[in-house]
Amino acid sequence: MAGGSNDRIYIRKTSAMTAEVEAFADDWTNLADERLGAVTVAVSDEFYAPAQRLLEARGANYYFHDEEGMRYVDGWETTRRRRQGHEFCVVRLGRAGRITGVVFDTSYFTGNFPVGVELAGCCVQGDPDASTAWTPLVGFTPLAGDAQRLVTVQDGAVYTHVRLNLHPDGGMARLRVYGAVDASRAPGLLDESLPDLAALENGGRIVGCNDRHFGSVAALIAPGPSVAWGKGWETRRRREPGNDWAVIALAVPGVIEEVDIDTHYYLANQPDRFSLQAVRIAGPMADALLVNQSMYWPQLLDETALQGGSRINVTQDIAALGPVTHVRLNIFPDGGVTRLRLRGRPVER
Repeated sequence: MAGGSNDRIYIRKTSAMTAEVEAFADDWTNLADERLGAVTVAVSDEFYAPAQRLLEARGANYYFHDEEGMRYVDGWETTRRRRQGHEFCVVRLGRAGRITGVVFDTSYFTGNFPVGVELAGCCVQGDPDASTAWTPLVGFTPLAGDAQRLVTVQDGAVYTHVRLNLHPDGGMARLRVYGAVDASRAPGLLDESLPDLAALENGGRIVGCNDRHFGSVAALIAPGPSVAWGKGWETRRRREPGNDWAVIALAVPGVIEEVDIDTHYYLANQPDRFSLQAVRIAGPMADALLVNQSMYWPQLLDETALQGGSRINVTQDIAALGPVTHVRLNIFPDGGVTRLRLRGRPVER
């Protein structure tokens, strides 16, 4: 029922993440992000709006019109069910991984949201069929209208698909399935000669940062280029000595040979310069301790000037530290960065 992306006229401000969801999203990767290749492979009903909209990266809008003036909801919505049972959709995750939390987002669905939801997962080659065994991940969970509900998941298994059950019917704006990418299955690490070791889609993640006032720090390592102003990591204006920073865990240990840093859309509010520190951590270490110790890591790249609205590619003057597992980005003194790419040779794939 939806028009193409070039014929949508969006009305009302896009819904924003709650503070709780935003903090969780900065720590984990949305495995159900369509930018990673997530797609619905089965759905019981999508009379009013297609289930694929659940997986859009941007927040939901109140509604939009197509060229003919027809109004559509921004999410997945089924008919009113007049028989026993429930509606469902099956999502092939953009990356296989371990699931740590799920966000059920009913933004702008008020009198037409489900009573509750369930979520199950499976790990299969290809797509699931009638014989597939599903593992419950989120039991029946009541929902409210026009709200975002975060449910954490305690499960260490790797999943390739999830099945969302709506009880009994209704609409949902977005589904976020957060977790850690299984690097052993990440196409970028397997297929590219010099992959981005920090990329979310390859299994990189943000360990911590000192400030995220204007933008999500996870945007630094998000897929693809930024497509709009304000969709990077931007800190507040610093009014005291020092500098801002973010710590990144690489998908796998590797030797970094190329650095790309992008300040696209940041003009007059980009950092004056940046530097990188890096280290190889042999075993597990708590994030809080990693952040504390990052102050003392060796220099990977000395302070380098930045300009607004531009991309810098560095292949020279990168210190020969050998394989590293974690990198600290320092920006001086503050400002906004759109993307950071750390390309290198993995020593484990």
